[in-house]
Amino acid sequence: MRFVTDEESEKKYKEFLEKHDRCNFQQSLEWCKVKSNWKHEIILAEDERGNIIGSLCVLIRKIPIFGNIMYSSRGPVCDIHNIEVLKQLTDGAKELAKKYKAIVLRIEPDIKSEDKDFRNLVTSLGYKIKDDAKNFREEIQPRYVFRLDIKGKTEEEIFANFHQKTRYNVRLATKKGVVVKEGTREDLKEFHKIMVETGKRDGFIIRPLEYFEKMYDCLAPKHMKLLMAYYEDKPISGVIPIIYGNKTWYLYGASSNEYRNLMPNYLLQWEMIKMAINNRSDIYDFRGVPGNVDEKNGLYRFKKGFGGKFTEFIGEIYIPFKPIIYALYKFSEKAFRNLRALKTKKA
Repeated sequence: MRFVTDEESEKKYKEFLEKHDRCNFQQSLEWCKVKSNWKHEIILAEDERGNIIGSLCVLIRKIPIFGNIMYSSRGPVCDIHNIEVLKQLTDGAKELAKKYKAIVLRIEPDIKSEDKDFRNLVTSLGYKIKDDAKNFREEIQPRYVFRLDIKGKTEEEIFANFHQKTRYNVRLATKKGVVVKEGTREDLKEFHKIMVETGKRDGFIIRPLEYFEKMYDCLAPKHMKLLMAYYEDKPISGVIPIIYGNKTWYLYGASSNEYRNLMPNYLLQWEMIKMAINNRSDIYDFRGVPGNVDEKNGLYRFKKGFGGKFTEFIGEIYIPFKPIIYALYKFSEKAFRNLRALKTKKA
C-alpha cells in the first residue's frame, strides 16, 4: 500500500482509473480540483511487483466543533471481492485517519445492495453499513439510479428499447423545432439562469455559477460537456454530461417553465446517450431517483422511459474512529439538512 505523492504516481493513478471497469469521475484527480475546498489523498493497493490493483480517493474536510471527516464518493476502484486489496485500502485509510485525527471514514460505493459477498467482506474489515436511506437528503450521493447498458449497441437498438411515449416525445421535440447545440463556458451563464428557475420550481438548492465554471475549467472539454436546447434561438433547457473512463453520467439538468410542452428534456437525454455511444461508453448513468418506486413520480417515470435498469446501491459504509463524536455530528447534520429543506420549501 502507498499513497499518490508526486506527478509520476498521479500519472500512473490516472491511467489505472481510466482503464478500470469500476472507474468513476468522482474518484479522479480532476474532480479533486473541483472539490478543492476539501484536501485529498489517494490510497493505492499494489501487487508483489508494485503494480496498482486498487485505489481509494479520499476527501478530507474540517467540520467546526467536531473535527475532520474523511469521505470517498464512489470508491473503491478495485476487485471489490478481493479481501487483500480491500484490506490494503482500509489500512491506508486508517493511516490517514491518524494523520488527520479524523472522526470517521464515509464511503458511498456504486456497489449493488444485494452484493452479500461485499457486505460480508467490509463488515469483517470493521465497516458499518447504513441501510435505511430512502430519499435524496439522507445521503450525499444517490442510492437509487437508472443505468443504461450501451456497451456494443447501436443507436437504433437503444432507441428501439425506449418506451413508446419516450420515442414519441424525442421525435416531437425535433418536429417542433427544438435544436440542441454544444455550449461553451460562456453559455454556462444561460444554463445557470435556467437552473435557478428549475430550483425554484422543484424546490432544491442551486449551486452558484462559479461552481459550474470551476467544473468546466477542471473537466472540459474532454470529460465535461454542456448541451443546450434552443427554440427559435432562445435557450430553454440544458444538461451537463460527464464522460470518464467507460461511463457517461447525466450530472445536471435545467429546464425553463416555458416551452416544456416541446419536450426538450427528452431530446437532450437522447443527445447525451448518442454522445455516450460515440465515446464508446459501456454505461450511461441517469443518476438519482427516489427510493420509493412509484410510476406517479415524474422523475422516476421520465428516466425509466429510456430503458435503463433501476439500480439500488449498497448505500454508505463507514468506520467511526471516534464513535461518540461522530454520533453527535450525525445528529447535527440531519437537523441541518431538515432545516435547509424546510427553508427551501418555503422559499
